[in-house]
Amino acid sequence: MEEQQRLQVQASFQRDTEKVARDTQNRLQIYFDTLHAMKGMYALNDQIDRLQFHRFVSELKVERRYPGFQALQFVRLVPEAELPAFVERVRRDRALEPQGYPGFHVHPATRRPLHYLIEYTEPLKGNENAFGLDLAALPPHLKALELGRDSGEIVATERITLVQDASGEPGFVARAPVYRVGMPQETTAQRREALEGFVAIVFRVNALMREVIEPSLLDHLHVRIEDGGFQSGKPPPPGTDTLLYDSDGKVESEQERSENVPGLRAQAVLSVGQRHWIVKFEGRAGARYGSSRLPVVLIGLVGIIISALIAALLVANRRESDVRHGLEFSLQELELQKHNAEQARNDLSRVVVTLKQAQTNLQTSEKMASLGALVAGVAHELNTPIGNSLLTATSLGDMVGDFERRMKEGGGMKRSALDALLTDARKACDIMSSSLTRAADLITSFKQVAVDQASGQRRRFRLDEVLHDTLTTYAAQLRRKGCAVTVDVPADLEFDSYPGSLSQVLSNLIGNALLHGFDGRDSGTLLISARREGKDLVLLQMKDNGVGMTDVVLHKIFDPFFTTKMGQGGSGLGMNIVYNIVTGVLKGTIRVESVPAAGTSVLLVLPLSPAPEEEAGQA
Repeated sequence: MEEQQRLQVQASFQRDTEKVARDTQNRLQIYFDTLHAMKGMYALNDQIDRLQFHRFVSELKVERRYPGFQALQFVRLVPEAELPAFVERVRRDRALEPQGYPGFHVHPATRRPLHYLIEYTEPLKGNENAFGLDLAALPPHLKALELGRDSGEIVATERITLVQDASGEPGFVARAPVYRVGMPQETTAQRREALEGFVAIVFRVNALMREVIEPSLLDHLHVRIEDGGFQSGKPPPPGTDTLLYDSDGKVESEQERSENVPGLRAQAVLSVGQRHWIVKFEGRAGARYGSSRLPVVLIGLVGIIISALIAALLVANRRESDVRHGLEFSLQELELQKHNAEQARNDLSRVVVTLKQAQTNLQTSEKMASLGALVAGVAHELNTPIGNSLLTATSLGDMVGDFERRMKEGGGMKRSALDALLTDARKACDIMSSSLTRAADLITSFKQVAVDQASGQRRRFRLDEVLHDTLTTYAAQLRRKGCAVTVDVPADLEFDSYPGSLSQVLSNLIGNALLHGFDGRDSGTLLISARREGKDLVLLQMKDNGVGMTDVVLHKIFDPFFTTKMGQGGSGLGMNIVYNIVTGVLKGTIRVESVPAAGTSVLLVLPLSPAPEEEAGQA
């Protein structure tokens, strides 16, 4: 029994340490994905001003969704000769502050060929000391910057004390290089020549780990994180302060910490921005990892009770035989369930492989000139549902493995435990189903960019009937958004056209209004009207009173993969598909009018009977 307890403690300790290491790596990867998103913004336009940077960071909502960071920054490369002009430009920058920044200055003041200056920092409040900091004058930062510049990858610094943090807690900064649009980046020399600056996330390690580790676990587990140096370099020399995090330094608990349990030690090495983080664990004696003699006493009592029951069971031999038969049937059922779970896991593995292949095929479509630099956006959108599915499949595999282990041990299983296992499996299947459905929708939308103008069935139909059917499918979403719909469409507008294509256009426009037009609002109004324009044309208008669009967004609204909701449910394909269907299949025209905070109006001019493809080609 003591050996069994020791093995259980070891297994529990191993699960806890693996979970902490895995959660730490996953949380850091989420932040690094944010860095990739910021880098992608600069890949489209390397002249991002302070207002655009502020709006982009605000839309990310990283502080609310993934707290634990100190600031998001942009570091600009400034040659010595351009330094005075740069300082003057920042002081006169009134994009966010009407008075500009008259007190802006570079610190520490040094003369060197190149300066790496923190130009944008969000939020600015609490990070004022970092504004204008010259990282080229700080050796730990300069070494990481030069490695990131030459490799083109995210690079983390060693343990540093943040200039904006008066507490002196350990911190570090992860940065990704930004290169000028259109310049080659294949070689180190080319990357140095094309370097524009860096996007960065600043961390306080204690704040980061508070979001990763459950406070109750730290009463039983001592965690230390040390910096192991760059992966391509040597470890830090002896005597260097490499401690990034020590759970004993910040844990607030009314209980005195117990002594460490002999033998409960573990270590994990994490890859963080081309550096090694060494995570060390020690288990403490207590309820979680301690041993107890109570099970031994209980076994003795159970043995006495079993002895008495055996005598009674000998008298009730028939009942015992029936119970054994029932148990055998239950074991057969459990074996069948185990087989089904294993089959489901294999099916999910094949689905993951298929989705990865689909992602690879999407990436190869970069040869299409019109979509070139935008495929990265689709890959990023697919990463989230596929990653959720893979994580859920892994968790389901762990549950099945635990189930197999318990069955092989011969201890049987209570019905409540089996019900809990089935409930967890069902939840996992629901998560994977919704995530994979989202991925499939993205892939389907991507294929629809090049609309097949000859697809669909042509027939006669009434416009009001098609509109009614489309609104019916959106009834639930419209109710949740508090959206009131007013329809003013005469019943005599009869088309000889493609009702499926027109329904898709209406669906995309309604979905766009719900996702973008009424974002952040509790209610809204949608007006759909139609009237004849001459003998053979119909003017169809869809107008909302939503947030509207700026001139920049309105100019790019029909571009494929352009969206203001990247990472929040938008794929950037909806309006491009609408444009292709209206101008290609329906042989009409489309125009969008919008004013910020004053709503959006979409006007379609459609022929009642579009010319067939052959006649259109001759014309």
